[in-house]
Amino acid sequence: MTGIVIEDGRILLLEQDTDGSRRWSLPGGKAENGETLKEALIREMREETGAEIEVGRLLYLCDNTQAHVVHITFEARLIGGQMGVVEEGADTLPIRGVGFVDLDDLPERGFSNLFVKLCREGFPGAGSYMGPKSAIGL
Repeated sequence: MTGIVIEDGRILLLEQDTDGSRRWSLPGGKAENGETLKEALIREMREETGAEIEVGRLLYLCDNTQAHVVHITFEARLIGGQMGVVEEGADTLPIRGVGFVDLDDLPERGFSNLFVKLCREGFPGAGSYMGPKSAIGL
């Protein structure tokens, strides 16, 4: 699962390799045994970004058929923490950086114009199954 934090036209991202050509990704990860999705996202965001968040509405579900994964993405709101404090080994892929990126700069970081549009519009159809990742521009 992943969390999307958007503030003042900027989105919180990790600089790290992804399962595609992008070098930037949304923070998140897998639930551990006994965790709810909400608890897992709060923990993953803290481990990967240093941010303390409040989990908001479900934005979308989509498939990554190549990785046999269902992406569950929630809106998130910052409520504290120390941004950029990444726990050692927080992810299987090294995290090189954490920060807010202007929505206008997402295409040069490998995100599609469709994804930017969805971010700007607040994910119309939030809470829906969107099909393959390509349906949301990822």
